[in-house]
Amino acid sequence: MKLHHLLLAVLITAVWGVNFSVIKLGLHSIDPFILAGIRFTLCAIPAMLVIKKPNVPWRYLIGYGLVFGIGLWGLVNLGIKTGLSAGIASLLLQFSAFFTLFSGSWVFKERLSRYQIAGFAFSCAGLLSIFFITDGSVTLSGLLLVLMGAIAWSIANIIIKKADTKQVFAFLVWSSAFSPVPLFLLDGWVNGTSGYSSLFNHIDARAVISILFQVYPNTLFGYWIWNSLLKQYPVSTVAPLSLLVPVFGILGSTVIFGENIPPMKIVALFLILIGLVLGLYGQRLKRYFFERRIE
Repeated sequence: MKLHHLLLAVLITAVWGVNFSVIKLGLHSIDPFILAGIRFTLCAIPAMLVIKKPNVPWRYLIGYGLVFGIGLWGLVNLGIKTGLSAGIASLLLQFSAFFTLFSGSWVFKERLSRYQIAGFAFSCAGLLSIFFITDGSVTLSGLLLVLMGAIAWSIANIIIKKADTKQVFAFLVWSSAFSPVPLFLLDGWVNGTSGYSSLFNHIDARAVISILFQVYPNTLFGYWIWNSLLKQYPVSTVAPLSLLVPVFGILGSTVIFGENIPPMKIVALFLILIGLVLGLYGQRLKRYFFERRIE
């Protein structure tokens, strides 16, 4: 991966990491499905009024919008609302890297190197260690919901790859139009009218900032860049970079909410970073040290 693309990817992971804390701010006054619905409404409108529909079959736009909007962010919002900390949610969601890696290997016949496999083994050990965190930042319901969101993200990555569009931004905008209505209906089904009453009576500046951050830097800019990278590089190269998200996620939660970082969280992050370096640069590091030895 070219250096400027790598730096862009790291910037996006920082935005995505902080976004978990931003979501939690919005959830203080807005229901999870309504928050996601507003987010994707603003992603689609007014942009789709001036951006032409991408030249892809409707099934990809509809599928991506439903999986990404409801399966990923609807469930993640709900998981955080159940009490899961923003930092832990960002950590759990990175299981999508493993789901994407192996599904990409199966769908696109991308061969996995031994360094990628070893790197993911280290990172998986770090992610699994969260089950031993006992500071109250982990809830079983939240854990299961975010893991389901991770599966949805891996499916969304495969859909954008299969769509094979060069109009990535237009794809993101138009697919977003298929998320809001199901999300709003889901909230009405689960909570009746209470969620909408609360929205109009209790929305505050934190919620507005949360929505704007989720729409513009996080979704429209972030996923435009991310999906563009998926177009240019193998899924197995791009997906592991998302493992940086929990690093920024936990740091953001610590700064904004004062989330504790006990030794087990440090171990989890350390293992994830080792896995990331090994999976992305293991082959290069071996070649570098081999050449140094020859010299």
